[in-house]
Amino acid sequence: MGHDIARLHHVGHIVEDMAQAISLYERLGFVVPPPSCPAMPRQEGAAPEPFGAANTHADFPSSFLELATCVEDGDTSRGLPADARLVPLEAPAEVLPVLVERIGETSANLAACLDRFEGLHILMFSSPAIDEAAARLTAAGVRHGGVNTVRRAAPHGAKVPVETVRYLEIDGDAPGDRPGAVAEGRVGVVADMDADVQGSRDLDHPNGAVGLVEAILCVADRELTAVQQRYETYLGRPARQESPAQVFDLEGAALTLVPASGLAAFLPGERPAALPALVGCTVAVRDLAVTRDLLRGNGLPLRETPSGDMFVPADAALGTAVVFRPAPRPRGDSRPRR
Repeated sequence: MGHDIARLHHVGHIVEDMAQAISLYERLGFVVPPPSCPAMPRQEGAAPEPFGAANTHADFPSSFLELATCVEDGDTSRGLPADARLVPLEAPAEVLPVLVERIGETSANLAACLDRFEGLHILMFSSPAIDEAAARLTAAGVRHGGVNTVRRAAPHGAKVPVETVRYLEIDGDAPGDRPGAVAEGRVGVVADMDADVQGSRDLDHPNGAVGLVEAILCVADRELTAVQQRYETYLGRPARQESPAQVFDLEGAALTLVPASGLAAFLPGERPAALPALVGCTVAVRDLAVTRDLLRGNGLPLRETPSGDMFVPADAALGTAVVFRPAPRPRGDSRPRR
């Protein structure tokens, strides 16, 4: 029987300066389009000004890496690049105040994340049956905001004009947890992507990246069992031990829980900025040697994990370790790895 939560959908990197972050990701070898940001006039007759949250993606066939930052009241000091795409808010007068309030809440959540540290704060899983996942989580006592639906213009080249996104956000139970957030950040579930819509985006990255295959969550040793149990409930499956970590196997990907005492062995030289924290993510690449040459050519420092993956450390990547791993060979491909 299949799971109602199957894969990783995306992780979100919250940054102080969007232009700096895009430059970093381009040096990492990702194609990153200009960010988009909601905009509205601050007074009648004025030009729309950015506010709320700006974001962009490095896209793969069924997952992506998100870059996001917050912008308040037209403030562009967070480094929105000149080619940022402003999206004027258009909604009936009775709906607009609610829409503005929700965007403001999103911006406040991003600001709270940055108050903790700059780095990964969003972890979203992909579901082939999000309504069933929502019902299972509710039955298990997991608080969440229900399944939300948003629609946006589909990319040029898609067969449909509108892309529909359905998602839910998990609420924490601890005092001080914000709605739609748990201790480590924003965690939730998104309905599987439309393959046609996602395929119309630019998926050909110079570093050869083909998918998001791991999110790495570091927790205090004394909290490891409790966090493991929490994610067993979220994901509807047990973890397996792979010392020093606990690993949740997903379709073609994994969520890895690492105790703080084991992080330096798992990702040599890394230290968590806070606990709990998403300390890194792993992408699969077609040819690790080609990726290594590109990263070195772009002046990025590299380290190696005990398993042979390579990564750019968090202190060189705006607060998160970015790990690169060889993608599985297609069936029948016997060529040696380089």
